[in-house]
Amino acid sequence: MGDENTILSEAEVRHVLRRTGFGAPPKEMKKVLRKAGNPATRGSLAEVLFSFKPRRYRLGGRDPYQAHNKWVAALAKTKFPVQSKLALFWHDHFATQIAVVGEVKIMARQIGLLHVQAAGNFKEFVKAMHRDAAMMEMLDTIRNRKAIPNENYAREVLELFCIGVTDLHGQPNYTQEDVSRLARAFTGWAYEWPKGTPTFRDWHHDYMAEYPERGPKVIFRSTGGFGPEGRDFASAGEGEVEIDVATDIIFEHRDSAGRNSVAAWITRRLLEFYTHDAYANPGPAEIEVIDEIIAASNFTSTWSIADLCRAIVEHDVFYETASPAPFDANTRKSIKHPIDYFVSTLRMTGVRLRTGEARVFGGSYDSAWSHLSKMGQQVLYPPSVFGWEWGRGFINSATLLARFAFSRDVTASEGSGGFRPWKLVDMDLTLPEEILDAVLDSLGIADQFGPAERTILIDYLTDGGATATLDLWEDDTKLRGLYLQVFQSPIYQMF
Repeated sequence: MGDENTILSEAEVRHVLRRTGFGAPPKEMKKVLRKAGNPATRGSLAEVLFSFKPRRYRLGGRDPYQAHNKWVAALAKTKFPVQSKLALFWHDHFATQIAVVGEVKIMARQIGLLHVQAAGNFKEFVKAMHRDAAMMEMLDTIRNRKAIPNENYAREVLELFCIGVTDLHGQPNYTQEDVSRLARAFTGWAYEWPKGTPTFRDWHHDYMAEYPERGPKVIFRSTGGFGPEGRDFASAGEGEVEIDVATDIIFEHRDSAGRNSVAAWITRRLLEFYTHDAYANPGPAEIEVIDEIIAASNFTSTWSIADLCRAIVEHDVFYETASPAPFDANTRKSIKHPIDYFVSTLRMTGVRLRTGEARVFGGSYDSAWSHLSKMGQQVLYPPSVFGWEWGRGFINSATLLARFAFSRDVTASEGSGGFRPWKLVDMDLTLPEEILDAVLDSLGIADQFGPAERTILIDYLTDGGATATLDLWEDDTKLRGLYLQVFQSPIYQMF
């Protein structure tokens, strides 16, 4: 059992940087170790990674195509990978699709909010999302008026954003009555164009005096640990204040075991994102970990996302996926998300996206839009309010071929911003084993390849044993090909 004082190996540090960011390029690795200490501990590394000053990212682009490519290009060269990765997590959690929102400027405002709030206070984050123009468009808040309250946003606040349909023991967290009544709190909200400034329109709000037949504004009369009286979100008065009072009540909700429901839901989701998919349907062992991390982070008191993330990175469960090869049936692994595969490959090789269309200048010369569309994950386009289906949902015959095509383009790219293997390895190396070690080290994954995988790659380098030595300066084709073999290997598809 480890804790915040456990010393990390360099391989484990690279693992942390892969999972919390987009790989560990040598310069980034050195920078982190200078701050965290060498050797670093779990606690010192977590402190360095999650103590960043929030920085707002300003998404540009005249249309969705440009906006997508600009965000991806920014990810590929970000100086703040932990914040950028968290913003992607929240983009999935508060899934909003630009095709529904309709305006880049409104969507850009939300993406900026995701970056600023990425590691902040989760309760304040949720309250800010209530007033976000893109979210109002996505889930119909601007169409939620007193005559017929629209339930879309209220339902997703409970189901997806805060507590989940059921708790960790399979018991319901809310009822349809809770959704219907909570929807009343959000009536009358809209935003002003073009800045997306939230505004409350009193004349569209549901007041009890006008609709006495709807009863009191009380929620959670049968769940949440509030008793049969439930809680009244109009207790501080009706109108604009209701959405904040209702949020405070939701954050007090308790599950069937007395656990804070918001803390359990968000911890579970972040564990799935940072570790493995067992937390999508947690069993007793996973529930125990969730409870330990909530307690260690003090999340229910501070609602600090940064503290919650630190507790995850300090816990043993985070390192289950870091086991060195060869792997066995007990090794927990997660499939890289397409955006992770795409961005981390660019960052680890130094290949740059070029032109306003963010193209890889090699092979098919496709844009980031085209590559990621074929891989199954375009930013700004989560498939539904449920976000993306993580893990195995990203891998099928078509999406795997798309990954291979992208890696082909990367290794074929030349010229300014192209793939320059001589920048990554010592070109004076001649022995196949040494060349393979250098390539895997340059990508920070040497510990992930076992004897079986190494044998396959050595056979490629030596043409099945026919070539004893190589001259990399004479012809770098084999070296480019070796990188391609690694990028297309099953191991490289996983964290």
